[in-house]
Amino acid sequence: MTHLDLTGSTALVTGSTQGIGEAIAIGLASAGARVAVNGRTPETVGAAVERVRAQVPGAEIVPVVADAASEDGARRIEETLEHVEILVNNLGIFGARPALEISDDEWRHYFEVNVLAAVRLTRMYLPGMIQRGQGRVLYIASDSAIVTPVEMIHYGMTKTALLAVSRGFAKQAAGSAVTVNSVIAGPTHTQGVEDFVYQLVDRSLPWDEAQRAFMREHRPQSLLQRLIEPEEIANMVVYLSSPLASATTGGATRVDGGYVDSIIP
Repeated sequence: MTHLDLTGSTALVTGSTQGIGEAIAIGLASAGARVAVNGRTPETVGAAVERVRAQVPGAEIVPVVADAASEDGARRIEETLEHVEILVNNLGIFGARPALEISDDEWRHYFEVNVLAAVRLTRMYLPGMIQRGQGRVLYIASDSAIVTPVEMIHYGMTKTALLAVSRGFAKQAAGSAVTVNSVIAGPTHTQGVEDFVYQLVDRSLPWDEAQRAFMREHRPQSLLQRLIEPEEIANMVVYLSSPLASATTGGATRVDGGYVDSIIP
């Protein structure tokens, strides 16, 4: 059995100073990759770099302070990383808003951060991957791409768009040995979600009981019946980044705990 070995590869994970992005950075570093941790401020990036190094002693971590959602930020990223073998487009924003109150500016902002930023970086790095005949491009999508949340349709729209972007760029890379995939993440345990859970269930409950009560009452379609840990999403990303996933491309892979009630994405 081949082990997941990414030694010699450079990986860029956008928005990797917390949550899923940080877990992905740790997972890739654990597999031997040189990992670029990205965020908007020196403070958040520095703190995340230290946490990753603490989890993976000896890992080669590159701090990249840049707003990946802006053209200037993308240029700064390219100045730091001339080429990458693994591009993980994790950057994203979300927030609840009544559907009829979402302004044009909010629609544009969500599209620019959640979709256009990923497209821009793909345009930047995919040609080199194709030329070298080696590379992985990944987009972190969401169950909201398929189960559109009425309280966040602008967010759901961007995650649906990522599925189309992923499939399209996979076709562009056809025959090159470069793979392009999206990862559909389900309800995930982060600090913000933990706070949200305790707004809806008895605060006296231990966390394990609280999250299961939350899933039973508010996310009953989940087959996992608990929140997904960021590391579990990272595991899929590491696999898709590895040589073991050489025949998986143009796909929407699910780490949703069975949340989406469908046999296809």
